Amino acid sequence: MTTITALGLVLLILMVIVGGKQGAQSFLSLLFNFCVLFFSVVMIAFHFPPLIVTLVAGVIVLALTIFMGGGDDLTSQTAFFTSVIVLVVLVLLIVPIIHIAQVQGFGQEDSEDLEGMSLLIGINLLNISMVTAIISTLGAIAEAAMAIAAGLTEILSQHDQIASKQLFRDGMTIGKQIIGTTFNTLFFGFFGGFLALFIWFSGVGYTFGEILNDKVFVSEILMILFSMIGVIVTVPLTAFVMKHEVDYRRKRNLPFSDLDK
Repeated sequence: MTTITALGLVLLILMVIVGGKQGAQSFLSLLFNFCVLFFSVVMIAFHFPPLIVTLVAGVIVLALTIFMGGGDDLTSQTAFFTSVIVLVVLVLLIVPIIHIAQVQGFGQEDSEDLEGMSLLIGINLLNISMVTAIISTLGAIAEAAMAIAAGLTEILSQHDQIASKQLFRDGMTIGKQIIGTTFNTLFFGFFGGFLALFIWFSGVGYTFGEILNDKVFVSEILMILFSMIGVIVTVPLTAFVMKHEVDYRRKRNLPFSDLDK
């Protein structure tokens, strides 16, 4: 048994113990998401349009993550609809910024690893940079949308007659509380992943200005900033979508899914 297999089994057991059936579904969604992303890489390697493949794969990943890991219909539908809108907004932001930043390809730090390998793969590395940036935002978007939608659904279950305007304000309050922790999660994930590179920068005597202008560093910083922007946009949008959905169901006397059972 390899280390990865052993840790995967430990993760599965803990998810089932803590989350029960929902935890098992979340683990399955993780496996399915890996398959979707792997298949997307294969399609891009066979010269399918990278952005189109990524958008389709992104929507599928969000659906699997939210609907297989979520609880009631109201929470899942609100989080999914919000995540798709934020994904589209981020794509409109990522495409021009990646064009302007020109951080595609490999940095000089990759020269030893690439020595003897051909870079003539026939794929535009600018598009690959866009694909990487888009995929890196999916987890943060889905997490923020689910956290806010689940919180608002719980409020509705306890106070089903709450005014929709108050529900929107509660959503903003929840969002403000999770923004700080989400930002720290993204930052420390970036710092931990690039600790070896930072040590290398220090060892070879890079100045602070050279680090800020390094292609690899700038590329990763852009991904973190895109994810942070996605989280910020997700907060008011999730609250607004939930408010609109509650108003719509109340006007038509529709039940709030599992809340009314």
